[in-house]
Amino acid sequence: MRILVCRPDFFDVAYVINPWMEGQIGRVDRARAERQWNALMERVARHATLLEVPPDPDCPYMCFTANAGLVADVRALPARFRMPERAREEAPFTRWFEQAGFEVVAPGEEDPFEGEGDALFQPGEALLWAGYGVRSALETHTALGRSFGVEVVSLRLVDPRFYHLDTCFAPLPEGRLLYYPPAFDERSQRAIERRIPASRRIAVDDADAMGFACNALRVGDRIFMNAASPRLVRALAGFGFEALPQPVDEFLKAG
Repeated sequence: MRILVCRPDFFDVAYVINPWMEGQIGRVDRARAERQWNALMERVARHATLLEVPPDPDCPYMCFTANAGLVADVRALPARFRMPERAREEAPFTRWFEQAGFEVVAPGEEDPFEGEGDALFQPGEALLWAGYGVRSALETHTALGRSFGVEVVSLRLVDPRFYHLDTCFAPLPEGRLLYYPPAFDERSQRAIERRIPASRRIAVDDADAMGFACNALRVGDRIFMNAASPRLVRALAGFGFEALPQPVDEFLKAG
C-alpha cells in the first residue's frame, strides 16, 4: 500500500471554517503536532510505503492529504475546495499527481468536491460512498461514477461537526463498515442499512465519534485511529482487525 503524506511544518488554525476550529485560532502547539505526526508515520511506515508531497507555507492544512483528491489505480481526480481558504491546496496537489505519473481527471463543473474526505471506495467492490451536504456537492457524484466506473451511493451529512464523510464513515473489507449513524439523514441511514447488514456494521457511540475514531487509516488488518474505547477495540477485533490508537489530538483543533 502507498500512502500520500505531508509534513505539518506549517499546520496552524488561522481561521474558522468548521466547529472544531472555534476558539482555537493561534492555539496550535506545532512542536506537539509534529511529534504526534512523526509517531504516527513511524508506525504506519512499518506496514506501508509513504509518499511525501512538500508542505506549502500558504497551505496550513495540506497535512490532511485525504482531501487532495480521489485516487484509484493510476487515475486521480483532484479536489476542488468549497472554502476559499483551502483552495490554495489545489495547485500543489494537482502538480504532485501529475509528477507522480497519475492520469489526472478534471473534476468537471465548478461544484466543490473535497477528495477522499467525501468519497470512499468499499474495498473489493465497484462501489463508491460519496458524501454531500456540508463541503462536497451532490452534483459531483455523477462525474465520480463516470470517472471511476463505479456505482455511487450518495450520503447526506447533517452534522457540521462531521463535515467530511471520512470523519464519520470508514468502509472495511468483506462488506463491513465502521460509522456514526447520527451524522447522516434518515434516507442515508436507510441506504447504508440496505447495503450493509447489521452483522457487518459497527455503529460507534458519541464518545468514539467525538474522538474521531471513524477518521481511521486501515493498512491491511491494522486500523490506526486517534482514540478508541475498549468496546470499539473489541468490536473491531471481532471483525479480525487490530485497532491501533495513536493520539493525534493536536490536529483535532482543526477538525
